[in-house]
Amino acid sequence: MVGYSAGAAAAGALAGAGLLLGQVQLARRDIPRAQAPPPRATGRYGPRRGRQPLRMVMLGDSSAAGYGVRKPRQTPGALLATGISRRLGRPVDLHTLAVAGATSRLLGPQVEAALELAPELAVIVIGGNDVTHRNSQRAAVRHLSDAVRALRAAGVQVVVGTCPDLGTVLPIRPPLRWLAGRWSRQLAAAQTVVTVEAGGWTVSLGDLLAPRFHAEPHRMFSADRFHPSAEGYAAAAAALLPTALAALGVVDPRTITRDQQVRSLPRAAVEASRHAGTEVSGASVAGRDRGPAGRWAALRTRVATAIRPTDAEPEASASSGQAATEPLEPR
Repeated sequence: MVGYSAGAAAAGALAGAGLLLGQVQLARRDIPRAQAPPPRATGRYGPRRGRQPLRMVMLGDSSAAGYGVRKPRQTPGALLATGISRRLGRPVDLHTLAVAGATSRLLGPQVEAALELAPELAVIVIGGNDVTHRNSQRAAVRHLSDAVRALRAAGVQVVVGTCPDLGTVLPIRPPLRWLAGRWSRQLAAAQTVVTVEAGGWTVSLGDLLAPRFHAEPHRMFSADRFHPSAEGYAAAAAALLPTALAALGVVDPRTITRDQQVRSLPRAAVEASRHAGTEVSGASVAGRDRGPAGRWAALRTRVATAIRPTDAEPEASASSGQAATEPLEPR
């Protein structure tokens, strides 16, 4: 009887593995490979004259680069640069160094290139490819931690948009979709812990866009049904903008802050991974950064006015910036 049960369990495991393999193959078939780099968004945004421009870099994968849209002004970097420029009343020099197809392992070269530009703000969106490639979570967060620490050591403020919930992507079918969602949330929580420990800020992207994606998939997804459309990127940029401003020390009266709480960092990371749009940053309690369960962290939900893609237009493109020059796998 024991032998029969063990054999049945083994058969079930093999059948499950075969099913998942089939789902992976279907997803790869349904999600087309990138045919061209994202739009080149590097350039100056905001007033042509006046105060010294703020230097900003976008690092990560195709979600950071804006793969899936046609115009530079529709990319998340351009939208964020425009929003920051308006709030600060000064130009923003944006350099998009994100690469389509990048995993966390490829953050190192991007950070090296970024440090040569001496930026004041770095926004990182990474993790989707680590999930789809089933890379080691420990290795992925180590690479992210190294990137954030290197940037913070140079005095750069860092905001990380944690791994989106791939369980919302339509071409990924159940049961792989459910597993992808769980893997995404686990990675997002781990990313939050290492980023805040390294002195950065995080915003949980999670399933932020899921309700609108399900309601309006043809509007919120780009043509490949995997990457966001211009409207999708605008929604993500609206979630990142208030935290980017806060990291720069800017109090924006047009931003509403609600649901502010203090938790231990591990608990805050898990809660943020479950609630899209949640900001996590370091905090102190009674003058102490750490408590019995580890580092203290503040959870906040910030709501700001969205920036429309039509509002973001670079003054001129710089000669350097876009690192993706050849077709790569999406994200």
